[in-house]
Amino acid sequence: MRENCVRDTEISLFGNVMDNPVIPASGTFGFGYEFRDWYDISILGSIALKGTTLEARYGNPLPRIAECPAGMINAIGLQNPGAAAVKDVELKKLKEVYPKKVIANVGGHSFHEYVETSRILSSADEVFAVELNVSCPNVEGGGMAFGLDEGILEELTRAVKEASLKPVIVKLSPNVTDITKTARAAERGGADGVSLINTLVGMRLDLKTARPIISVGRGGYSGPGVFPVALNMVYNVYEAVNIPVIGMGGIMTAEDVVEMMYAGASAVMVGTANLIDPFAAKKIIEDLPRVMEKLGIEKLEDIIGRAHKWSTK
Repeated sequence: MRENCVRDTEISLFGNVMDNPVIPASGTFGFGYEFRDWYDISILGSIALKGTTLEARYGNPLPRIAECPAGMINAIGLQNPGAAAVKDVELKKLKEVYPKKVIANVGGHSFHEYVETSRILSSADEVFAVELNVSCPNVEGGGMAFGLDEGILEELTRAVKEASLKPVIVKLSPNVTDITKTARAAERGGADGVSLINTLVGMRLDLKTARPIISVGRGGYSGPGVFPVALNMVYNVYEAVNIPVIGMGGIMTAEDVVEMMYAGASAVMVGTANLIDPFAAKKIIEDLPRVMEKLGIEKLEDIIGRAHKWSTK
């Protein structure tokens, strides 16, 4: 019975067969190998690598994190060693402890930077898809600036798609009036899939000084408090495009995974939960068969978009 449950959690994303749909989200799991001392990370469906830019970045000055009642705000600022180092060093370290293919996450401040970083990382054997971070609210002059304008987003996606050797996922910002419009723009640009949602813009103030706690003022709000918002946006985008949707935003439990897949997600990314509990993704994966049995689900891939059988209009 246990073997059947494990097999029934399999999903396929861009032809890459995964044992389960659970992927630690970019920026919440380092380059993956850092968690090897906590547990056997081969249990993970895949890993979305830490956001990478063409050249090394230190990121934003401290403080870069502020706690919230139902989540957290971060403004790390894409700290990373640069594309060449990720391909030649970080991916090699990860391969020693993780045999599966991963998703490279790409950030930038210009078309050139996105294109060249995608070209470099997509050439790595360990990578099966490239995720474009065009929705990060805490990187000045880049990130979200590219994801809010439909025309620019379509053009950037097309440019990266022409350069990338692997499928391209566009990570969408929730900080828009209608996320289906940017999802369609990504699809028109040739995106193979979209992932959503990235963080909402938020801030916290120091009660003694009345100054923002985050050094750059605002950051990205994430955690269980955003789950209903993320679920609604995944539901809407699933109906708006004809490419796979990867759902994320406040996923904390195996039940959340099922709910997100009902809304239309082909796979899910777990973010803030990893920062609260380093075993979070492992616990969710191990609990999936129990939740599936409770809900009468035989094959997880069969439930994608199930909620759309019922009209909400």
